[in-house]
Amino acid sequence: MPSWLSVLVHKLLPSSDSEPMVIMGRVASAFGIRGWVKVQPFSEYVDSLLDYKTWYIGHENGPWREVEVVQCEAHDRTLAAQLPDCPDRNAAEKLKGFLIAVPRSSLPVQQEGEYYWADLIGMTVINEAGETLGAVAELLETGANDVLIVRGQGADILIPFLKNVVGKVDFVAKVMHVDWSADL
Repeated sequence: MPSWLSVLVHKLLPSSDSEPMVIMGRVASAFGIRGWVKVQPFSEYVDSLLDYKTWYIGHENGPWREVEVVQCEAHDRTLAAQLPDCPDRNAAEKLKGFLIAVPRSSLPVQQEGEYYWADLIGMTVINEAGETLGAVAELLETGANDVLIVRGQGADILIPFLKNVVGKVDFVAKVMHVDWSADL
């Protein structure tokens, strides 16, 4: 993972009180019989969610519910968490598929050249020839390097998220400049 990408987050969503929420993971399944859930984190580091005692649970189009995490621990590539009002496996199974988010303002400030994926989604992508390639629709983690999926007029364009490809990223104008041809 490049050092210039600090935390992977999928989407930035509005919450009910207009504080943007960043999806940090999803409930994958129940964990054990005592109401714990298995969480698939969407962050660069599996244990990133351990820094937050309060999570928000919900769906992309639904309301977010604030929950105080009772206990949480890292297990290889997932987390196991005990949440309030979840006394047994049946209750935990009902949470499968729910997204876990935190307020955008609670994320650490990035260093120069570090980006949160959520901040890149929706940015207009322009190449060195001045052509608008489209907008960043999502990012993929491939192992070798991350990949921008840019959606424009035609087929999606896959652009490696590398320093020698991604140039200036302007958060004010919501524009990303890349060294990439429209026909690649």
